[in-house]
Amino acid sequence: MGTLRHMMKAISTLDKAGIRLLRIAIAVILIWIGGLKFFPYEADGITPFVANSPLMSFFYNHPEEYKTHRNKEGELVPANREWHKANNTYGFSYGLGTLLVSMGVLLLFNRVSPLAGAAGGILVFIMSIGTLSFLITTPETWVPALGDGEHGFPYLSAAGRLVIKDFIMMGGAVVVTADAARKYLARG
Repeated sequence: MGTLRHMMKAISTLDKAGIRLLRIAIAVILIWIGGLKFFPYEADGITPFVANSPLMSFFYNHPEEYKTHRNKEGELVPANREWHKANNTYGFSYGLGTLLVSMGVLLLFNRVSPLAGAAGGILVFIMSIGTLSFLITTPETWVPALGDGEHGFPYLSAAGRLVIKDFIMMGGAVVVTADAARKYLARG
C-alpha cells in the first residue's frame, strides 16, 4: 500500500506539467490544421460544414451547390477546383487557416504574456462552439440512410466523429484560459 500511495502522490503533482502539455497540444493541432487550410484538399473537405452553417455560409458565393462539386481527398477534378475558386472556398479557408494558426501562436505566447495566452484560450473556446454547431447544421455529420438500419442520430459519420472531438478542445481551452488568468493575476 505504501508504494501505491507514494506513486499516487508523485502523479498528483503532474497537473502543472499537464496544463503545459495541454497548451502545447492544442497549439500544435491549431497550427498544423490551420496550415493545412492553405491546401485545396483541406479547403474542399470543410465545404459541407461551411455551406450548411447559417453563421458561415455567406462566405461562399454558391453554398447550395457544394454537393455537385465535391472532391474526395486525393482526387483532382479540375472543373470542381475551378468551381471552388469561384465559390470563395479557398479564400474562406485561407482566412480560417490564418485564424487557427494565430490562436495557436497566442497560446504559445502564454509564458511571455499570460494575457495573450488567455485571449488564445477564449478564442479556442469560441471556435469549439462554432465547430460543435456543425453537428446540428451539417447533414454529413450523421450516417446517411443508405439501406442500413443504423443511420441518423446517434450514429456519427466520419465527419461527425471529427467534429465531436471539439468537446475535448473546448475543455482544454477552459483549463489553459484559467491557467493564463491565474498567471496574469499573479503578476499584479
